[in-house]
Amino acid sequence: MKDSNQPKTATIGGITLALSHADTTQPEWIGQSEILKQVLACWLVVSEKDLPLAPRITGMPGIGKTTLGMVAALHRKQPLYIFQCTSDTRPEDLLITPVLAESGKISYHASSLVTAMITGGICILDEGNRMNEKSWASLAPLLDHRRYVESIIAGLRIQAHQEFRACVTMNQDESTFEIPDYILSRLQPTLALNMPDYQDEMSILQYHLPFAEAELLKMTVDFLQRSHQLDLDFSPRDGLHILQYAMKRLAQDKDHPLAKDTVWQESVQKVLGDDALDLDGMAAKRNRALGETQLPQGLGDFFFDEDSPLHPDR
Repeated sequence: MKDSNQPKTATIGGITLALSHADTTQPEWIGQSEILKQVLACWLVVSEKDLPLAPRITGMPGIGKTTLGMVAALHRKQPLYIFQCTSDTRPEDLLITPVLAESGKISYHASSLVTAMITGGICILDEGNRMNEKSWASLAPLLDHRRYVESIIAGLRIQAHQEFRACVTMNQDESTFEIPDYILSRLQPTLALNMPDYQDEMSILQYHLPFAEAELLKMTVDFLQRSHQLDLDFSPRDGLHILQYAMKRLAQDKDHPLAKDTVWQESVQKVLGDDALDLDGMAAKRNRALGETQLPQGLGDFFFDEDSPLHPDR
């Protein structure tokens, strides 16, 4: 995954492009091995007339969607490039950006996406549903059988390398754009990443914080698993922050030892807010805000047969 052998520039149509650097991080994937196989299957080519797929990986923030794409790239031994999508991403940000040098000349810089296309790498479009339609439209020909992009600024059409692969991560939260159907139809299949189970979550926290105390680890994993059961949005990333702050507080006050459970509760409060100290109350408040979805007593018999599996009393 090192990019030391990757070219620093590429010349296309007589225009020299400065290339982006590959990501050299080498994370480890813990648990949910099936979805890793699914990502790798999307990137296979089974015939000379076949094309790779560009899947979208969905799930709550902080559960490892980007890490999943990174590990898949490691498995394929291809250089990895990550493009962070935002609400103000412009088409030229996605493709080629002109830069005015001190000499007064304009140089052209290829984005991480275009660099992956040129070098035969893998690009993760991270948090893709934070990006507006205008920017997505510039990628439409790349995501179908044409496999190219056109830069108006540089006056270039850039064809993707045969080994180029891509995926898009998407968060399931409210601070996102609705992606148009003509783009969603190109970002297939949809691979849903779920919250980890107890053992996987414990292993994830231990992997990132091998120095964490067993008692604090257990309290944190128990807390996270309860939050998953209540469909609250707390993730392994939140657990890491809770553990990190708690251990720093304990290390800070070695001369005046603090009770671990007191420090852990303080950490939950500082990381996630006061409401997180009462998960059941937090879930109830959320449900009240969403409104009651259950039918009033007696109306279930009106809408459903008595032996229907959809009857609210069954």
